[in-house]
Amino acid sequence: MIVDIENKACPCCRHALHVIGEDVAERLDIVPAQFQVLVTRRSRYGCRACEGVVVQAPAPARLIEGGMPTEVTVAHVLVSKYADHLPLYRQAQIYARQVVHLDRSTLADWVGRAAFLLRPIHEQLLGHLKASSKLFADETTAPVLDPGRGRTKTGQLFAYARDDSPFGGDDPPAVAYVYAPDRKAERPIAHLKGFAGILQVDGYGGYRVLAEKGDVRLAFCWAHVRRRFYELAAAGPAPIATEMLERIAALYRIETEIRGRPAEARRLARQESTRPVLDALEPFLRQKLQFISQKTKLAEAIRYTLSRREGLCRFAGDGRVEIDNNTVERSIRPLALTRKNALFAGSDGGAGHWAVIASLIETCKLNGVDPQAYITAVITLIVQGHPNSGIDDLMPWQFRPVHALAAVA
Repeated sequence: MIVDIENKACPCCRHALHVIGEDVAERLDIVPAQFQVLVTRRSRYGCRACEGVVVQAPAPARLIEGGMPTEVTVAHVLVSKYADHLPLYRQAQIYARQVVHLDRSTLADWVGRAAFLLRPIHEQLLGHLKASSKLFADETTAPVLDPGRGRTKTGQLFAYARDDSPFGGDDPPAVAYVYAPDRKAERPIAHLKGFAGILQVDGYGGYRVLAEKGDVRLAFCWAHVRRRFYELAAAGPAPIATEMLERIAALYRIETEIRGRPAEARRLARQESTRPVLDALEPFLRQKLQFISQKTKLAEAIRYTLSRREGLCRFAGDGRVEIDNNTVERSIRPLALTRKNALFAGSDGGAGHWAVIASLIETCKLNGVDPQAYITAVITLIVQGHPNSGIDDLMPWQFRPVHALAAVA
């Protein structure tokens, strides 16, 4: 916008004015999202000499044959639901304000078709994670509608994550969610079949069964230990819990100092500074446990720590391992937001769709990739016949907008 004077004559001598500079002010504006109708015309050709011959270009491939939405529209619905946590009924209300009336069941159908199309990428993503030497794992509840009983049942969304940036690793960060109808130990065993390495987890017992098979070593989470003692200290005077918190704080101060260093440098620093703190913890806790009631929360917190001592100390001998499980817990938070707003998944299949799409969106975010651009490009490429042999090219960390748009065009 240009704002100028009307009279360009000098107010003093009436000579013509000339430009000697300008002031520029910038303001942030927005163009609200609007629907538009794309019309595809395909001419039919006939031959006057050959009766009955009709020639026509084939219709472009679509995600939903005969359906209304473009791939951009479907991607927008997915990102709004799983990245921005807008339930489908709210999206339908937003679209209705633009006089576009879409039933929630129609939007759910689009989500299901897209999730089915994207499932091979999700499987390949999980395969990439299982090829790593170290992973994080966690799980959270997923309420699922159970029509036969007229209420919801409690499923589980397991999260498997990788982030090697704290020690400068080369593998890109990623997270894959997998839905399961329950929390049995057989679930992570099936999900992580073929994985061999260190699995950093909380105190869930199902991972212990996995470790007993021999290929997986568990590293436990000091944040979970700290949480137990913090609750005791916050409730009132608790000298033992307070001292335990001070010792854990010393461990975290060391981690702050060595974050970002190579794995071997971290290991050496931990051997020098962290190991003495850890070695002093066991006799301290065992001594205190002898003089307190075994039925108290404090005794329970101490036993929790001692029973997991080996896994809690594993990070001191391996620079790739973190002190806690916060990496995957951060990846759980988006699931919690979606769950809070949507309340429940419509079925086990719907929860599976949730896992597939959320995995790709969150991995995009971890790699600094725009989920809307990625989902649009990937759906378009697959619909146009992208070969299964090239599925690695569709991983979020491989996504380059210029290359993707060129391929789509």
